[in-house]
Amino acid sequence: MHPQRLYHFVLLMRWRPEDISRLRKVYCKNGTYKPHEWTHMMVVVALLNLNCFAQYALCGLNLGYKRSVRPAIGVGICISVAIGAPAIAGIYCMLSPLGKDYDTELDEEAQLRTTAESSSASQLRRKALEKRFSFASDEGRLVETRPQWSGGILDFWDDISLAYLSLFCSFCVFGWNMERLGFGNMYVHIATFLLFCMAPFWIFNLAAVNIDSDTVRGILGVTGIFLCLFGLLYGGFWRIQMRKRYNLPPYNTCCGKPSVADCALWLFCCWCSLAQEVRTGNSYDIVEDKFCRKLDESMSPLPREDGLYNTSGPPLANNSSSLPIIKSRTPNPSRFADEVHNHDRQQPFVEDESHTRGQNAITVPPTPSVIQREDA
Repeated sequence: MHPQRLYHFVLLMRWRPEDISRLRKVYCKNGTYKPHEWTHMMVVVALLNLNCFAQYALCGLNLGYKRSVRPAIGVGICISVAIGAPAIAGIYCMLSPLGKDYDTELDEEAQLRTTAESSSASQLRRKALEKRFSFASDEGRLVETRPQWSGGILDFWDDISLAYLSLFCSFCVFGWNMERLGFGNMYVHIATFLLFCMAPFWIFNLAAVNIDSDTVRGILGVTGIFLCLFGLLYGGFWRIQMRKRYNLPPYNTCCGKPSVADCALWLFCCWCSLAQEVRTGNSYDIVEDKFCRKLDESMSPLPREDGLYNTSGPPLANNSSSLPIIKSRTPNPSRFADEVHNHDRQQPFVEDESHTRGQNAITVPPTPSVIQREDA
């Protein structure tokens, strides 16, 4: 991909109207205009090119030195830069104006630069707004000003399937939830989270390969594994952003500082924290970066489904008015048994022929549609 990144660098230096449109589709969210977009694009492209040059340097060390004399510090620096540069570029794309939506019109300078592509830019802008507000319609919805977390940290039994997904597919569930909440691209979150959690292990273990002492190699390996745990702070950081954006109640268990508590929850109970965040997102409708109450989609009962026994209604058919009409919205076994065994009430039941064989079985009479009136 290095030739493509060099080509994007050339387009940035040239900065023609057709080049601007092409670069926006790659680096700008929804392909629309962003404030100071040239500077932000240059930072991202420079980091991506630095990633390629760090890989070249690592290849040079591997080819130019034998394993016994290869400088471990140089190898560690090259690997760190090669992994860290694209990770930083991805985070920068999300947090900078490149990854945000803007409702303001194009400024005068941008309009002059993009005269030839005005029609296509307006279409991209309309698609961007439609995508932004496609979570749900705001008609008839109430914004939840003080939303609550869906259950506690250990209430994963509220949705056991979600708990299993958070345990075995943590990175994918995290990325999906972040994109749903409006915090950037799902795949970027997944890749960045994996890098933060896996990079220390590979860096320290590769650096330990060229060291003769078994004790030092063991210490470096354990240190790499230990530092991988701090990659979970990436989840804590985005939990803080979620809490602030949607005005969720803070946890003040760690020195009275909610941000420290959020990071501690991810360090010591990352799967439970992730499950709670996803459950909370499922409990509300997300409209314009706000939590709204879900619409009540329950069906109202039909006029005849009032849940009562109607003994005064119209006759069924063929002079069968003596049979009461049993109407219930939901079956109630206990009420049904009380009606059967209540001797003070006229029983709408008949005995089955099995009574003649010594069995006291009670059955429901046939439906009115099958009752035939005998001709006189």
